[in-house]
Amino acid sequence: MKLILTQEVAGLGAAGDVVEVKDGYGRNYLIPRGDAIRWTRGGEKTVESIKAARASRALRDNAHAVEVKAKLEAKPVNVAVRAGEGGRLFGAVTAGEIAAALAATSGEQVDKRTIVMGNPIKALGAHQVSVKLHDEVSATVALNVVSA
Repeated sequence: MKLILTQEVAGLGAAGDVVEVKDGYGRNYLIPRGDAIRWTRGGEKTVESIKAARASRALRDNAHAVEVKAKLEAKPVNVAVRAGEGGRLFGAVTAGEIAAALAATSGEQVDKRTIVMGNPIKALGAHQVSVKLHDEVSATVALNVVSA
């Protein structure tokens, strides 16, 4: 199935890309979520408009992403979670919890889908996470997981 992506999809492509995916993935996941539309010959105009909007937004947002990166990297972020004996957590620290802590500390709203954790965080202490703010700008945030 040939689709036009309307939003960035991890591992597949960016907005405006024309991709070939399995029928079930496109029909049951991408199209209902609004991440893609069916490709048609008339859809080529849509591709051009999406790419033009993405290019203009990228120029405008790049400077803002650098400012947000400076705010996020300025000081470490504390995430309070429930922990048992020996510093082991009940579960793992989620991207949503990290996004909420970043918003409280820096005042900048960060989408939880842009937070990249190498491995699940399951212990108290200092950790590093990466936040993809823009195609060219990523912030490395120092994270302190503390017991609540």
